Amino acid sequence: MSLAQEVAHQVGEYRYGIRNNFAQFSHQLVQVFFVGLTIGMFRTVVPALAETEFGVAKGSFMMLMAFVTAFGFVKGTLNFVAGRLSERLGRKKVLFIGWLAAVPIPFMILYAPSWSWIVAATVLLGVNQGLAWSMTQTSKLDLTTADQRGLTIGLNEFSGYFGVAVAGIVTGYLATAFGPREGLMIFGLTVVALAGLLTLLWVKDTLPWAHAEGKKHAAGLMTGPKPRYPTNIANTPSTWEVFTLMSWRDARMASISQAGLVEKFVDALVWVFFPVYLYQHGLSLAGIGWVVGVYGFVWGLSQFVTGHWSDRVGRKKPIVAGMWLCGAGVALVLLGDGELWWSFAAAVMGFGMALLYPTLSAAVSDIAHPNWRGSAIGIYRFWRDLGYGIGALLLGAVAALFGGIEAGFWFTAAAMFVSGLVVLLACEETHPRLNPAKN
Repeated sequence: MSLAQEVAHQVGEYRYGIRNNFAQFSHQLVQVFFVGLTIGMFRTVVPALAETEFGVAKGSFMMLMAFVTAFGFVKGTLNFVAGRLSERLGRKKVLFIGWLAAVPIPFMILYAPSWSWIVAATVLLGVNQGLAWSMTQTSKLDLTTADQRGLTIGLNEFSGYFGVAVAGIVTGYLATAFGPREGLMIFGLTVVALAGLLTLLWVKDTLPWAHAEGKKHAAGLMTGPKPRYPTNIANTPSTWEVFTLMSWRDARMASISQAGLVEKFVDALVWVFFPVYLYQHGLSLAGIGWVVGVYGFVWGLSQFVTGHWSDRVGRKKPIVAGMWLCGAGVALVLLGDGELWWSFAAAVMGFGMALLYPTLSAAVSDIAHPNWRGSAIGIYRFWRDLGYGIGALLLGAVAALFGGIEAGFWFTAAAMFVSGLVVLLACEETHPRLNPAKN
């Protein structure tokens, strides 16, 4: 028996594609929905009531941004850790550890005597999101084929950000009905308990699928266009090799990573400054929940289409268009007034995000070898979610320097335009069908 025949026999049991793995794919979609619900409970009530409920002094922009800064640095680091850890322990174990980290969060919100407890709870939220969201995405990519990556990530992010939007609205109503702390406690505890239980009962580890794909590549058994994998990296690279490749040694990966980092400036803005801006302009908690929810709903629902669209037209054009459209939506917030106008601006931001967000991750997956794909995704997500922390610091500093949160909106819009320009100039198309390797 030849080597190719032996490998084909060993990996024959692992079938790829959404249809062939529909049950596990669906379980992972439910998981990322719960992950979205968990972060979503921090999106409406917590920032809007930072001053009245948790004692943040009026005008303390840096203090207000502290919990997003903590979240960004912790989540970014845990994304980095999750990718490497999942290649050793497996995807399922890392996912469950992520849910264990979230258990104390609802109790910390309930009993928080000061804003520092909220910051600490957000640190645990960063651990949860870094481990759990990373694993839902990586697991789906393990199961699917190369021509389904855009659709796969689109569905993943659709489900997650649909959860974010739902949580923002539901927690607004629960806070009104039961009180802000009690409402968040009820919601958070229910979500975390259900997610952990479902992980134990129904989620399978998908690492064997990734191993089988790597063996097929090595034996020359993969069919279809050959991706343009980086050539300046070992077959089984060290963490440092993958990190440097993603960060500066490969122009494509580096431009994708910087775009991921900068686009999180928008999410940091929407998380903290947008609810505060709306609250200052007289909107109720429920109204804020709906306006911010429009951003999440449009982002989430549109990714169902935009991720799949990038499988047809490529990655580069949707990324650049999304960066610029999202930046335009941020600027629109300040150019009009009223709930309808702000909802429109939120929708423009959300659709821009839907164009760029799943496509950036799909672009990484296009040119990351299955032997180190988990690490590549983790490092990309490290840079991307570091954008929460860096963006929060910069937004707080800009608002303090110019005396108002409006300056943060203009800064974010400009950053998105410049970042999109970097992708346009520095990144080639990554889709293997549209830009295959020459040999």
